[in-house]
Amino acid sequence: MVRILITDGMDKNAITKLIEGGFEVVEKHYEVEGLKEKVKEFDVIVVRSATKIRKPIIDKALETKRLKLIIRGGVGVDNIDVNYAMEHGIQVMNTPNASSISVAELTIGHMFALARYIYIANVTMRNGEWNKKQYKGVELIGKTLGLIGFGRIAKETAKRAYALGMNVIYTDKKGKAEGYDKYTYMSLDELLAKSDFISIHVPFNRENGVILGEEEFNKMKNGVYLINTARGGVVCEKALVKALDSGKVAAAAVDVFEEEPTRNEKLYTHPRVSLTPHIGASTKEAQARIGQEIVDIITKFFK
Repeated sequence: MVRILITDGMDKNAITKLIEGGFEVVEKHYEVEGLKEKVKEFDVIVVRSATKIRKPIIDKALETKRLKLIIRGGVGVDNIDVNYAMEHGIQVMNTPNASSISVAELTIGHMFALARYIYIANVTMRNGEWNKKQYKGVELIGKTLGLIGFGRIAKETAKRAYALGMNVIYTDKKGKAEGYDKYTYMSLDELLAKSDFISIHVPFNRENGVILGEEEFNKMKNGVYLINTARGGVVCEKALVKALDSGKVAAAAVDVFEEEPTRNEKLYTHPRVSLTPHIGASTKEAQARIGQEIVDIITKFFK
């Protein structure tokens, strides 16, 4: 019987479908040392963002050569040493379609939260403060949204921003996207200089590294708003805090962090930062779609 280890949780209906399909499913999170031993007992591992499948874990799996498939429930696979696994005959797959709408909606939600001080007014009112005069915000209509990366999530974000009356510009390593003439393609430097809001939609990997560091912040408009629902590490947190302190960045929304859970106190206590704990795909609908996509991947792979 094919054995599946689910380390970071999964939609319950999807688990039921796997069991009904004749698969043995174990849902349990292991820390690194425990996972090194358990990985040898499974044919499939399903992870989200909490579990990292690095070379030492893959090496342990190779001792029994049982592991055939690693699935990341979500968009990126930066928490998996993909090339190393593939070189040793272990297939790596993800669910790139399932969470695009959820992440795009969170991005738009953070934009509203920043523009209208919702993120901080909610806190100060609970402290008994009535800071009406301090919270004079801005409207999104007529503002320019710059999207760094133009994949599935960015396209969904662009659609919603355009409907709100925003001007959408984007940059992408693949160049101009066909069929999206409502939006304007430009270089990263041009985008940084022209955007009122900047939203990041690129994966983190060791080749790309930091996308926005101190040099890039210096190229931005004064008073720009920044949203990162992509990956921690693509924005240098030290440079971001400096840009917030100087006023270069009016406010920032951060859902992803260099270290998770974050211990960057200067960032998470900053009065102009809207925070969420990596919840881009955390909707009932997205988790159901992710679960179904995982079921489809496993069923097709083994049958």
